[in-house]
Amino acid sequence: MGRGAILLSMLLACGCASNHKVDHTTDALTNRPNVVLIVFDDLGYGDFGCTGALAWTTPNIDAIASDGVRLTDFSVSEPVCSASRASILTGRYARRVGVRGAIGPNSGAPMPSEAVTIAECLHAVGYATACFGKWHLGHQAGHRPNDQGFDHWAGILFSNDMWPLHPESPKAWPPLEWWNIDGTRTPIDSLEDQATMTGRVTDASTSFIKAHPHEPFFLYVPHPMPHVPLACSPRFRGTSRSQVGVYGDVMQELDWSVGQIMNALDAIGARDRTLVIITSDNGPWLSYGTHAGSTGGLREGKGTSFEGGIRVPCIAHGPGVARGVVCDVPMWSIDLLPTICAMTGTALPDQPIDGRNEQRVLADCTGSADRCVFTWYAGDTIEAVREGRWKLHLPHAYRSLEGRPGGQGGVPARYSDEPRTGLELYDLGQDPCESRNVAVDHPEIVERLHTAARNAERSDERAETAPTEPR
Repeated sequence: MGRGAILLSMLLACGCASNHKVDHTTDALTNRPNVVLIVFDDLGYGDFGCTGALAWTTPNIDAIASDGVRLTDFSVSEPVCSASRASILTGRYARRVGVRGAIGPNSGAPMPSEAVTIAECLHAVGYATACFGKWHLGHQAGHRPNDQGFDHWAGILFSNDMWPLHPESPKAWPPLEWWNIDGTRTPIDSLEDQATMTGRVTDASTSFIKAHPHEPFFLYVPHPMPHVPLACSPRFRGTSRSQVGVYGDVMQELDWSVGQIMNALDAIGARDRTLVIITSDNGPWLSYGTHAGSTGGLREGKGTSFEGGIRVPCIAHGPGVARGVVCDVPMWSIDLLPTICAMTGTALPDQPIDGRNEQRVLADCTGSADRCVFTWYAGDTIEAVREGRWKLHLPHAYRSLEGRPGGQGGVPARYSDEPRTGLELYDLGQDPCESRNVAVDHPEIVERLHTAARNAERSDERAETAPTEPR
């Protein structure tokens, strides 16, 4: 029996297809769409074929984009792992829920159990729920996926580089473990072990789908890849045209994974009743050079509030989504929870939500730009504010390679932390690469956005936070 068949039998044995005390025959429930949310790790804006990648191919992802909506102006609210994921799952700025930066095994407060996730919203109305991949929102009991609305989960609790084989700080990390669906744990001791993770995520995801042919489900797939250290299954090694080798191979395996998930939906006749959203948690980790993705020409990368750090690919497909549309209307990761709740007929949680329902963006590429969206990084300091086409950077230091090449072979180059922004205004409609500061030409816009940012920083709507790992 293959690994996928074993997983399917385990899911069925655990009652995965029938563990909700809800009448699944009611029209109100059976008419709700399934939701599959795929979040890649450190994947850059230019890493899909449909967004400009030339050295590798992503035919499955590109096909979904061509038959759905590809958002060209989709951004995350924070440019680093844990904080971004907290916002994706809760529709709230990570500051509200007390998540800062990247949570480590020995540092960083977990996402509090009071923070309501997409999974909890959908589980409350009868959805089966699962999370397979990288959690990175807390390892403590009471803060794992099963405690945040997921019936089933398998994966890693931290980033895959938080292990004893880290190239710069090996003694800082405990052993890395893969948590299996049945609660057992498998050591991840080598790159060969890491090479199994995309396959494990894929097998668990497809088995979960096939175990739920007649009830709505929410499947969250936070892939550990293409975060360093990079690894892929043997059959994908050397398959890309990439000069950098393994990054392209990893991307092609991730594309295969997406194809397998879509095939599983087809197998149960659910493709047309499943909302599929594909995105990334932040931009590429540029210091890793040949082991990092592409920003597609956008400025800087992960860990900065420039577009290369926060603007990521986003593709949507399914009921209520336009067909064959490339949309440049801005949308944010904090919008995912309220949008998914609206599209599934599910009530919003009873807590402040920073995002908003952007069904119209997905349905017909219409939306308004009458709001300010803030980018926090590592705490209560706002680094940038966006309103429509305008983006204001507040003075802050940021990390940069300053034109130097990144590292090779999985060893990063050193960033400089000396660069600083001033009070800088960019017209992203004309200048998405943030190359021309137009603050002097539009002082009234600078003043309006600066005031909005300062008012937000003074807000009492924040949570206590703890130090995290620098990423």
